[in-house]
Amino acid sequence: MSTPVEPRLIVALDFPDAAPAEALARRLDPRTCRLKVGKGLFTRAGPQLVERLQGQGFEVFLDLKYHDIPNTVAGACRAAAELGVWMVNVHALGGRRMLEAAVEGVAATNGPTLVTAVTVLTSHDAATLEEIGLAGPPREAVLRLAGLTHASGLDGVVCSPEEATAIGERFGRDLLRVTPGIRPSGAAVGDQQRIATPAAAVAAGCDHLVVGRPITAADDPAAAAAGIAAEIAAAG
Repeated sequence: MSTPVEPRLIVALDFPDAAPAEALARRLDPRTCRLKVGKGLFTRAGPQLVERLQGQGFEVFLDLKYHDIPNTVAGACRAAAELGVWMVNVHALGGRRMLEAAVEGVAATNGPTLVTAVTVLTSHDAATLEEIGLAGPPREAVLRLAGLTHASGLDGVVCSPEEATAIGERFGRDLLRVTPGIRPSGAAVGDQQRIATPAAAVAAGCDHLVVGRPITAADDPAAAAAGIAAEIAAAG
């Protein structure tokens, strides 16, 4: 019997409340995708929504990007792991001690939850980085923060497709690369700055691809998700 292929597509449930998120989830197949629950939806619907999605067979990426003092982040990551999420993330800009505390919080549960760190948001470009005091192109900041993430013992980073290859060259398979900003050919860019098609992202070495509006705003979200999953599989 062949081993099931791990889903690499993560569908971003960027909805204002639980009803449309759950309606979309009912049209998707947990064998071909995971789901991402972010700040707005989680604030509105809470952990109960995550539990319901998991009850439907989905693995959930809890995208809350924790960035606080180490003790607070450790407690938040422990709570996420106890909720049973597949992945939780923090901001690498929180520094080494905070990153290590995130790992410690999850490890305290002895669960399988992965911890990843956001390097530079895909909505940022060189101009926005300069405004917040990070000189140089985004690639330099991403690699510096990826190095800190690696040294702190996390499982991976959230980065744009543009930096995924460089991260792979420097850290190999030690860091998973989770990439938002995925847009099929012809799709609207929206507020993302550093984007790629699914095939290009896979070619760059991305492990997990986060797709939101090209699926959630499609006339047929299930068909859109299936098409992107098929493109990822063909490219990988």
